Amino acid sequence: MTSTPETAGFLDEVRAAYATSGPAVQLGALVVDGTAHPDAPVQLPLSVLNRHGLVAGATGTGKTKTLQLVAEQLSAHGVPTFLTDVKGDLSGIALPGQASDRVTSRAADVGQQWAPAGCPTELLALGGIGTGVPVRATITSFGPALLARVLDLSEVQSSSLALVFHWADRAGLPLLDLADLRAVISHLVSPEGKADLEGLGGLSKQTAGVLLRELLAFADGGADAFFGEPELDVHDLLRTVPVDGQERGVVSCLELPAVQGRPALFSTFLLWLLAELFEELPEVGDLEKPELVFFFDEAHLLFTGASKDFVAQVAQTVRLVRSKGVGVVFVTQSPTDLPKEVLAQLGSRVQHALRAFTPDDAKALRATASTYPRSSHYDTETLLTSVGTGEAVATVLSESGVPTPVAWTRLRAPQSLMAPAPEAEQQRIVAASPLQAEYGTPIDRDSAYERLTRKTAAPPRADRAPTTPQAPRTRQDDDALPTGDSWDEPRRPSSSRPSSRRGAEPEDRSVVEQVLGSSAFRSFARSAASSLGREITRSIFGVRRR
Repeated sequence: MTSTPETAGFLDEVRAAYATSGPAVQLGALVVDGTAHPDAPVQLPLSVLNRHGLVAGATGTGKTKTLQLVAEQLSAHGVPTFLTDVKGDLSGIALPGQASDRVTSRAADVGQQWAPAGCPTELLALGGIGTGVPVRATITSFGPALLARVLDLSEVQSSSLALVFHWADRAGLPLLDLADLRAVISHLVSPEGKADLEGLGGLSKQTAGVLLRELLAFADGGADAFFGEPELDVHDLLRTVPVDGQERGVVSCLELPAVQGRPALFSTFLLWLLAELFEELPEVGDLEKPELVFFFDEAHLLFTGASKDFVAQVAQTVRLVRSKGVGVVFVTQSPTDLPKEVLAQLGSRVQHALRAFTPDDAKALRATASTYPRSSHYDTETLLTSVGTGEAVATVLSESGVPTPVAWTRLRAPQSLMAPAPEAEQQRIVAASPLQAEYGTPIDRDSAYERLTRKTAAPPRADRAPTTPQAPRTRQDDDALPTGDSWDEPRRPSSSRPSSRRGAEPEDRSVVEQVLGSSAFRSFARSAASSLGREITRSIFGVRRR
């Protein structure tokens, strides 16, 4: 193809705009008049990934492969990533890809030196439902706002649930699972518990009944497996491992096919993770490369039917978490799926083809085109409907923070397997994971249900595993117990494992140091602190403040 002066000028403009001095993710090659130009690479600087991003496009246009392409390059640069695998086809990122004529042709077209390569990968599963290391959270940590979102409660019911959490926090009662929450609600409307809410507004029996019924249905739907201990320590998502003498970022892949029928649960869980990252990680500002990149797939599920207050809190979380070195990439079909408060914070966009089959689709197309920088070379609205599979319309922030020109991009081919890993291989990955020893076995610790049962002298519940027998209490033990509304909490054994996360302690730590550093002990210590009468304070979305 003969280059015209106009084309040559545009190529020079794109080369200059997308040039980087630091590490970058190679997205692909610029396309002009249907021809890819490998000498005009389209790339995303790692230093701006904490300004967040968007991968969007209609079903079947290649969003998942783009996510895989970006994640494997981040891993190669030593950046950990967290992915959600809703359809079950991302587990192949752990294995080297397979050469084919199609892959070879694409690599030659965009100037890619393609070689098969897998990534160090952890497979996770909500509550152990599916193939993966079980991921859990405690009810106390999850908080009332997110739980109300999952249960689809009304404003009055949400307020009552917040009151229940407030009382349990002040009383130092750990809410570890759904049974604990049901026990506290039942206690607060019982003759023995009504007085505990004097001066706090009280809890009506009608509202308590609704909450109990919703929680029972929630548990029957499988959510009971997710809430409990050991709770996920978000630092385990920030791990790197040495591979061939280089530090590679671990790809944490949350397998969700088994819980596809509960979109509100897994989308809200992802938001809980973001809030936990904000609470746990230190302020680091802008870095050469992020501490973690978090891919939020099926992002539209989070905002369906969401209140203005909830949307405002999501926007606040996204805005604040960037200072912790965390980049968030929302993955959805159309940018209009996201509230404007969130969309305005996404500095980089990779937009696959949009389809305009209905008047609403056409309106969404015009709205999407209007959010891109004005292009002197493309009609953006036409381009958004004409890019092929494996192509996208890109604009990113340059290293200086300036939006780059709109670029029709032919994307590189992922080097990892573009298909689900075989089931036997998935099982091997889970069995070999250092996280399996930490999170594989659920722990049923003394918590709100047992303490309220002892206080009211009710018979032990049949389906509750017995707690470890305690030695006879001495007078010194009694003197050490809290007074007021707090109840004593027996210790439980803590597990430990060699740490492989970023900034890990030396491996020759003493046994005591290893136990104190384990996530199981930290989970115990947080609950123990609350049981000593310290009221739990809550941050974004009502999650427990550390």
